[in-house]
Amino acid sequence: MDKKKTRKVVREAYGKIAQGQESCGCGTCGPDTKEFAKSIGYSEEELKAIPNEANLALSCGNPTALASLKEGEVVLDLGSGGGFDCFLAATRVGPNGKVIGVDMTPEMVEKARDNAKKNGVENVEFRLGEIENLPVGDNSVDVVISNCVINLSADKPRAFQEIYKVLKPSGRIAISDIALLKELPEKIRESIEAYVGCVGGAILVKDYKKIVRASGQSYFRWFGRV
Repeated sequence: MDKKKTRKVVREAYGKIAQGQESCGCGTCGPDTKEFAKSIGYSEEELKAIPNEANLALSCGNPTALASLKEGEVVLDLGSGGGFDCFLAATRVGPNGKVIGVDMTPEMVEKARDNAKKNGVENVEFRLGEIENLPVGDNSVDVVISNCVINLSADKPRAFQEIYKVLKPSGRIAISDIALLKELPEKIRESIEAYVGCVGGAILVKDYKKIVRASGQSYFRWFGRV
């Protein structure tokens, strides 16, 4: 698929998930979203800080556990969905901090805004935009987090260039994502369902590392889990 078609397919699929028309994103279907979140690293205490409506079981890890968030920091969540990680981050940075969620799906942004309003969370903001062209000022963010979203990008190098651009000089990133240990069969690479399911668009670990370094990140730690 070309980049334009890829974005359209992903946007439409996740729009349906936000509206409850479909219940599965990155291969994480399941009746109990809370138990799924626990299985990938979220604690009971963390889940109590997140509105139930924000948990759509679209994660593949817990980036906030790696981010070492501090009071007063500005956090940017790429592909924020219903606001799941944003709400958790908001409790870490406190009232003097701010969390910005960016998602390219209008239905997801609307859902996240409704979740924030219903739960009285005031230090979060949700913006409509693509992670390859972030609606965020340069050098304005302390921490960038993302959860199972970069693999959906049709232009991963551009996405990491944008991350580097919006980060403050002392900024850092914490990303949970899917990467490959070996090449996928061509049938899966060309499957729309596999792409939306966060598999078809995933790239090899070695290529992922090259993209991160080429974007300007001089140092990063890689935590792999098979």
